[in-house]
Amino acid sequence: MQGVRLVIARCSVDYIGRLRAHLPLATRLLMVKADGSVLIHSDGGSYKPLNWMSPPATLRVTAPDQADALLGVAETWNVQHTKSDDRLVISIYEHLHESSHDLGVDPGLVKDGVEADLQRLLAEQITLLGEGFSLIRREYMTAIGPVDILARDSRGATVAIELKRRGDIDGVEQLTRYLELLNRDPLMSPVRGVFAAQQIKPQARVLAQDRGIDCLTLDYDAMRGVDDVDSRLF
Repeated sequence: MQGVRLVIARCSVDYIGRLRAHLPLATRLLMVKADGSVLIHSDGGSYKPLNWMSPPATLRVTAPDQADALLGVAETWNVQHTKSDDRLVISIYEHLHESSHDLGVDPGLVKDGVEADLQRLLAEQITLLGEGFSLIRREYMTAIGPVDILARDSRGATVAIELKRRGDIDGVEQLTRYLELLNRDPLMSPVRGVFAAQQIKPQARVLAQDRGIDCLTLDYDAMRGVDDVDSRLF
C-alpha cells in the first residue's frame, strides 16, 4: 500500500501483548500508514489515538470465524508486530467510509532557531542531564513523530528528551505519547522521560512529575558559552 488509508467503521479492538486492552463496539477512524503503523482514533480525546501498533508490522485481513460472524463481524484485521508478540485485532462490523491518499515525502518538523539550537547544544553537552549520560541520537523517528533526543543514562537505561523553549502541558503530553510508544518495544523498555526547556510552566512541571517525567531547565546563554557570570546580580 502506498500513502495513507483512512477507514471509518463500526468496530471493536483488542490489543494483545505484554499489556491487554479492549475497545468495545463503536464508530472509529482507522488510519493505516505506508510505514506499517495502524492507529485507532475516536472523535474525542484530541490528537491522541485510542490505541495503535507501531512499525514494523504487517496487516492481514481475514473473514471472521463462525462465532464472530454470528455476532455481526464482517471482517477481521490482524496487525502483528514483526519484532514482538504484540498484536492488534480489529473486528469490523460495518464499513462507513474508506479513502486512500498519497501524501508524498514529508520534509519533517522544522523547529524555530532557538529550539533547533537547544537540541544541538544539549546533544553536544549531554552530561547536563547527569554524569554518565551518553547520546544515542537526535531526532529519533517513531510512528508518531521524532523524539528530540534519545540518550542513555549512567546505568544504561534509555532516556527520551523533549525540548521546548517554553515548556507547557502540551509538551508533556507529547513526551508522554512518545514514552508510551517506546515502552512497547521490549528491546528498548523501560524508557524514562526528561522534559527540558528554558522555562517550564508550573502546571507542566506538576503534570510531568505526576507521570514520572523529570524536568530540566536549560540556560541557553550558558550552553552557547556567552553567559557572563561576572555581570550577574545573582
